[in-house]
Amino acid sequence: MAEEIYKLAIIGSGPAGYTAAIYASRAHLEPIVFEGVTAGGVAGGQLMWTTEIENFPGFPSGIQGPELMQQFRVQAKKFGAQLISADILKADLSQAPFKLETDEGKIYFAQTVIVATGASTRWLGLPAEEQLKGFGVSACATCDAAFFQDKKVVVVGGGDSAAEEALFLTKFATEVTMLVNDPGCKLRASNIMQQRIKENPKIKLVCGSRVIDITDPKLKKVTAVIVKDTLTGEEKTLAADGVFIAIGHKPNTDFFAGQLELDSHGYIKTTAGSKTNIPGIFAAGDVQDPIYRQAVTAAGSGCMAALDAQRYLDGISGVAGN
Repeated sequence: MAEEIYKLAIIGSGPAGYTAAIYASRAHLEPIVFEGVTAGGVAGGQLMWTTEIENFPGFPSGIQGPELMQQFRVQAKKFGAQLISADILKADLSQAPFKLETDEGKIYFAQTVIVATGASTRWLGLPAEEQLKGFGVSACATCDAAFFQDKKVVVVGGGDSAAEEALFLTKFATEVTMLVNDPGCKLRASNIMQQRIKENPKIKLVCGSRVIDITDPKLKKVTAVIVKDTLTGEEKTLAADGVFIAIGHKPNTDFFAGQLELDSHGYIKTTAGSKTNIPGIFAAGDVQDPIYRQAVTAAGSGCMAALDAQRYLDGISGVAGN
């Protein structure tokens, strides 16, 4: 029996993937969506680890990240997107129809593909960090903050993600120390987040500091963070019960390397909207956006990718609907 060939496969289920699914379904492309865990560790992507979102249009009182993604998902399913709870581990993009293999070993073929695999947490790369994950080292305050009631914690990073982690942790911890790499304590966070950080009495900034070790793996718990001054090289030890890493993200493109054109940081290069170097393959969301990385821009690029896929299918076979 010949394999079924889908018009469109969408890999990823964050704002970009679900928005692409909504638009593609309404265009009668009958997309399959691989929700999996590629985009940020869980179906729904990075927003599944986000607390209150204040800047997504249409929600003046804010909305919780998981709730927003659930609404995205329901809307995609309403219009007929086929949601598959699997991850794509291999992709052969050498010719159409493109071959996709899931973590369960199932094979799917599609005439077009939208890559919306998002980005994953970037870790420090310390041996102790790896050994203490789940024992005091985390990248998700929303998930783990409750374990640090009346404790001292450290947040590594100076962007919006780090600021959000620090502010959320103040609901539980007695003291939150933000380690900022810049000697002048210049934060990369937005102005409103910087203001909230400065106004919160539980948060203190330690500037020009780079983490070189975390203790103590032998005790299977965090007892301190060892930092080095970026200017003087002086080392000092900061007592801590927990460490939260918020230094950025890495695009989930490893299994596309050698097929899709990537920039020096691993992001998929796109032109004229969402087009990649391979005709019929499109990219949307954080996997191709090293600059803005917002939920609303990811959703917008998902829309663009779906429209680009529809036009591509119209051009090669006239199978797409209106």
